[in-house]
Amino acid sequence: ACRALVDELEWEIAQVDPRKTIQMGSFRINPDGSQSVVEVPYARSEAHLTELLERVCEKMKEYGEKVDPSTHRKSYVRVISHDGTRMDLSGVKIDGDVASSLKFACESIAEEYEDELIEFLSHEADNVKDRLCSKRTDLCDHALHIPHDEL
Repeated sequence: ACRALVDELEWEIAQVDPRKTIQMGSFRINPDGSQSVVEVPYARSEAHLTELLERVCEKMKEYGEKVDPSTHRKSYVRVISHDGTRMDLSGVKIDGDVASSLKFACESIAEEYEDELIEFLSHEADNVKDRLCSKRTDLCDHALHIPHDEL
């Protein structure tokens, strides 16, 4: 669930126009007449990430459960692609129970680890899934022992 949550958040961040900014800082006028306002990229701003965390778990209904035949470990995979391309759904269990339990797990993680999610996602970083889901929270400790294919 943690990995699916991070995947969705990273995808949503990538969809934002990189030129879009938001003003941050104090809107008070200093004694010299200036303001302490800075413009930061909107995609990774705390305001945008907080907004995403409010609604990202709705996307969990687009996931199914896949069980690895050799290890019997469950993982969650997207059953509806972002761009409409066909997906290989062999061995994927799709039903309301899976979607609702994944959505509940997503909401629990988003609530309990909101600060960590914002901290990790507010800066562009590598391996956010491993660093957050395995090392920081131990939600997916088994993932550290699985070799990853490089893209």
